[in-house]
Amino acid sequence: FKKRNCRNSAEAADRVAVSGSRPSTPPQTSWFEFLLDEMLLENHLQKSHPDPVPVQLVIQFLEQAAKPSVNEQNQVQPPADNRRNRTLKLLALKVAAHLKWDLDVLEKGLTIPVLNMLLNELLCVSKVPPGVKHVDLDLSTLPPTTAMAVIIYNRWAIRTIVLSSFPEKQTKPGPHQMNMLNIVQQEKELTENILSVVHYDLGGIFFQQGCSDQLAYEKAREHFQQTRELLLKFDLTLHVHLDEKRLAGYWNACRALTGALDPSDTQLNPYGQINSLIRTRNYQVKAFIKDNVSLSLPNHLRQSVLREFLHKVQQGGLDEVCHKLCVCNAVRDALQGEVLSVRFQQLLHKPRKHVVDFMLEVCTRSLDKDRSSETSKRKMVIFLKCSLAEPHLVFVVTAHKLFTELLKEEDRKILVEQMRKRSATVNLCAKPLPSFYDIPAAASVNIGQLEQQLILCLDARRIRQILIELHSMAERPFWRVNNKWEVPPDYINVILNIKDNLTKDLVYILMAKGLHCITVKDFAHTRQLFSACLELVTEFSPKLRQVMLNEMLLLEVRAHETGVAEGSNVRPPPDLVSRVRGYLEMRIHDLPLRQIVGEECVAFMLNWRENEYLTLQVPQQLVMNNPYIKLGQLLASTCKELPGPKESRRTAKELWEVVVQICSVSNQHKRNSDGRVSLIKQRESSMGILRFITFIKKLREPLVLTTLISLFVRFHSIVRDDIVNEVTAEHLAIWPSTLANMQAVDVEAVAVTVKELVTYALTLNPNNQSWLITQADIYFVTNQYSAALHFYLQAGAVCSDFFTKAVAPDVYTDQVLKRMIKCCSMLNCHTQVAVLCQFLREVDYMTAFKALQEQNSHDAMDSFYDYIWDVTILEYLTHIHHKRGESEKRQIAIKAIGQTELNASNPEEVLQLAAQKRKKKFLQAMAKLYF
Repeated sequence: FKKRNCRNSAEAADRVAVSGSRPSTPPQTSWFEFLLDEMLLENHLQKSHPDPVPVQLVIQFLEQAAKPSVNEQNQVQPPADNRRNRTLKLLALKVAAHLKWDLDVLEKGLTIPVLNMLLNELLCVSKVPPGVKHVDLDLSTLPPTTAMAVIIYNRWAIRTIVLSSFPEKQTKPGPHQMNMLNIVQQEKELTENILSVVHYDLGGIFFQQGCSDQLAYEKAREHFQQTRELLLKFDLTLHVHLDEKRLAGYWNACRALTGALDPSDTQLNPYGQINSLIRTRNYQVKAFIKDNVSLSLPNHLRQSVLREFLHKVQQGGLDEVCHKLCVCNAVRDALQGEVLSVRFQQLLHKPRKHVVDFMLEVCTRSLDKDRSSETSKRKMVIFLKCSLAEPHLVFVVTAHKLFTELLKEEDRKILVEQMRKRSATVNLCAKPLPSFYDIPAAASVNIGQLEQQLILCLDARRIRQILIELHSMAERPFWRVNNKWEVPPDYINVILNIKDNLTKDLVYILMAKGLHCITVKDFAHTRQLFSACLELVTEFSPKLRQVMLNEMLLLEVRAHETGVAEGSNVRPPPDLVSRVRGYLEMRIHDLPLRQIVGEECVAFMLNWRENEYLTLQVPQQLVMNNPYIKLGQLLASTCKELPGPKESRRTAKELWEVVVQICSVSNQHKRNSDGRVSLIKQRESSMGILRFITFIKKLREPLVLTTLISLFVRFHSIVRDDIVNEVTAEHLAIWPSTLANMQAVDVEAVAVTVKELVTYALTLNPNNQSWLITQADIYFVTNQYSAALHFYLQAGAVCSDFFTKAVAPDVYTDQVLKRMIKCCSMLNCHTQVAVLCQFLREVDYMTAFKALQEQNSHDAMDSFYDYIWDVTILEYLTHIHHKRGESEKRQIAIKAIGQTELNASNPEEVLQLAAQKRKKKFLQAMAKLYF
């Protein structure tokens, strides 16, 4: 390392020497120089224009820390966990801390993968419990630095979702010019300030969800309201960076969408005033007339309001309001030098008197004669001249006060004379203009309307008709009209190779709409769309025909499984089972296949216990092309052989090796064009484990889920390497007890998968006592004692009819009871500890006495004495209360001892009955506390 540093220093010196010919450009500081000098980073960041800038430093530090190593056998290994790499990661965190963890700056300068790596490093150094969902954490119990890390990470996650739905091109700001503070001190300061904007980000995510859930707008409004209030309380000059204009936009939008606008509110901007007037059906146009002077509203907003009212006119009423809006917009267009709309020109054809009067009123109020520029006055004169195109308007307009003020006497006379001559030559037999609402739309408008219909339509025949009309008007790819239309990448090339553009559009759109309908469980429309698409492609493409048959099979499988999930117990029809088998037996000849079709067919067969078929009859070629078919085969074989002799463990071992491979980190790394290893190492496991969890959540057969839970519990115990705190499950003995390459395993992925798997299984059957004990153990080994106790009690409740019967000893084993005791102890419920000590096969007096000595107990203490049947523990209680001078509690203990059924001379049957009665009542009381 020292030699490499010397060489790097020499290279730096050479670079300085070479750059000496350009004194105006200071040499850029290289990343390794910050490793050699502890003070260099702070001094560098204090510069007014540091080169490289802070975000570039973050990228360099993390890129170097993520570089793989090469072992003696010349094999690529994951990045070493050594002092150099840890220092580089810490430097990256220090730079981010210098930037006050400002997500605006970090998001603009770093890509999502880089920022994700940075924030994950922050979670690590802040000691956030690994493998625990953030929603399960109680921030109030965490240290400030840990809470800060969790909040920043989740703020970023929310912002990423929101920003993806509001795309905009942003320019990068210059680097901040602040003094470097100690990173630990910064984290403490940031905690309070970040809390003041969590509301802002939550408001953004709720606003995004509002289009599908109106209540989300209410939640968004509440969070934006709290943000506005917090902005007034906190000094935001140091750490909090909010786009206050965007916040104001969000706030006004939410108020408009939830009907919370008050027209009398003087703080309302023009947008808010107009929205409020429309919602309260106060159809005044004063805001539009005022805007003709201020020009604050964009033209497209004014036009959209007019279109909304025109739509209401077609439904009946509001003609007058439309006429007034049309006039206001025309005057605005005139003052901005825009072409007057056809609607306005049609309105002036034989207008009624009040329309002309209103037009002149708007003109007068839209022009401040004392302050308006000469240009505005000239534009107004031109507008008034245009309104004289109809002879009967000449005398009305020219006699108005505004006209006389804007035009000189001589000019007025000339203009009137010109209009008289023009009216004499008008062809009175000319065809009258069409009515106001019958004006034909331009081709571009028709195309836009047809495209909108195309987006909304779910009728295959109508979709075809719309596409025929569109192709007659313009020749372009209409499958791109809606960027939400997506077909699987496996099919895209086959579809886009269709030569006829109309057919190409039709196939793409029918398939995309059908796939969307499946996601929203609208299976009826999917069948119609897919059937039409199948009929179409059958005429020219055998390959696409088979694709559509596969997709229609997937549709029927999902439809049937959805029905089962919603409570139906109907077995699948033989035809569907036969079609699934046909797919799994299909020979592949240059046919695009979606992996998910095979996955769901395998899950379908496992769910309906077709283990014999999966084990013997699936072709090897399909197994090789789809790893989930192989996984299904191994699962079916393992389940079929359970519990089975030792010889059956060969299949279990094969299944184990497949799962270990899914959860392992690949040694392969992608390289950039310049040969450098990219920042984020390529993981086969990262996508593999997510896909695997998705596959698991399609399964619902209890034995299959029990087998997977057993496998992952064993896997989790091995990678955790904690013999004392192991998770329990059924059939653990069939799995290997060691791992060949522990370093390659993604430990966090295993922890997440086992929790997801057990949680999902319990959604299917919340009364499976084995799964409940496993879930309780998972919470226990991750120190979540209240949750663990909840599931231990639930496991006992389901097998004893809510503790009306004795809990079976194979459920409440001594290990389970000892874990329940530890949970109560860690929760400072010491009296509960003493009661549970009686449940063990041999009463643990030492633990019970130690617990009763504790004076800081968070349970009800003496109210639990009625559940103690062991006289030795009761006698110890009387002694300890006497010693403390607690006479009332001593009397309660004495009264409990004095119960005749606890008399030591009673027959054993009586004593056992007394113990069982107290056990049941105690467990019922505990269930009420923890359920």
